[in-house]
Amino acid sequence: MSDLFDEYPMLVFALESLLALFLLVFMVVWTSSGKRKAARADGAKTQKPQKPL
Repeated sequence: MSDLFDEYPMLVFALESLLALFLLVFMVVWTSSGKRKAARADGAKTQKPQKPL
């Protein structure tokens, strides 16, 4: 494994950048799903119950 990094030193930076990109996407998806859940919960509270026909 050490030989691989000695042969391709930029591989460490590429792996680190891929990890950072994955974490960024994960955080965006995580926070946007929380907003959707909160909007659904608020919508359920404000809806008036329907009268049976």
